[in-house]
Amino acid sequence: MVSNMNYPSSRIEDMAEDKLLKERTKEWMNHALQYKYTYGFTWLGVPIIQQPQDIMAIQEIIWKVKPDLIIETGIAFGGSLLLSASMLELLGKHGCVIGIDIDIREQNRNAIEKHPLSKHILMIEGSSTDASVISELRLRSKEFKKAFVILDSNHTHEHVLHELLIYSEFVGKGSYVVVCDTRIEECPPEFFQDRPWGVGNNPKTAVREFLKTNDRFVVDEEIQHKLLITANPEGYLKCIKE
Repeated sequence: MVSNMNYPSSRIEDMAEDKLLKERTKEWMNHALQYKYTYGFTWLGVPIIQQPQDIMAIQEIIWKVKPDLIIETGIAFGGSLLLSASMLELLGKHGCVIGIDIDIREQNRNAIEKHPLSKHILMIEGSSTDASVISELRLRSKEFKKAFVILDSNHTHEHVLHELLIYSEFVGKGSYVVVCDTRIEECPPEFFQDRPWGVGNNPKTAVREFLKTNDRFVVDEEIQHKLLITANPEGYLKCIKE
């Protein structure tokens, strides 16, 4: 994580230990959830369903890691793909963002393909854990040296754990896998009554199980402590071994 030299790490540690601040943050996030707060933002004109603080964290990571390949599972409207593509453009990279989704809707595909940054983007339609999709991904990724991964598709424990086992292998030392929406574990259960995931069955439970047997990754706690407002607590996984 890129540190602001004018913002001491001791202040981040103090925030992490402030129980009242954390409780008020949780209360605010749960209240905002009922308004679908994260649906209100765009990146370069395209909807991006992310907390603004997580957008900030992702750009900091990309600027630090300087990947030439960014893999994202889950496309939705495409704003996150364009965030990654814009960072590659700023870095001067002739890199690629590969987006994978089981259902790429035509209007979303058209909006992405018409965007000025579409030159950096490749989309693959299919399940992120399907063998044919992984085979195509491996083929497409051969020419690139450093990958960064964002997992934001099906949020069930089983699916995310399967993704982690697959996509963590693309990431080398110093880079990251970001597992989105780990905060589901901390949300009121009624918010997910129409979903196959919920408390006890979500990305955070998958991350915790993954880390029990994988020593290549650790949770970068400084990120979540600095952000406070994040959809991805325990979801910023840093690779510490090749």
